[in-house]
Amino acid sequence: MTKKYGIRITLPPGDFLNAPHLLGSDWEGYRWYGSVEERERAYADMLRQPPYYRRGDTVSQTLERVERE
Repeated sequence: MTKKYGIRITLPPGDFLNAPHLLGSDWEGYRWYGSVEERERAYADMLRQPPYYRRGDTVSQTLERVERE
């Protein structure tokens, strides 16, 4: 069974990881889930600051809800 509900992860413009020798400006990742509820829980969790980050550091990612047809 193909998971239909996903989250597309990209980097914001100007992020240092967009450099060609790192991830590059066209990098993107996806995470797929079997239900809207699963995706929404994961999305909310991905918006939270990870507990292991140093104080003052922030998550640098852009999240977008997506669905397969």
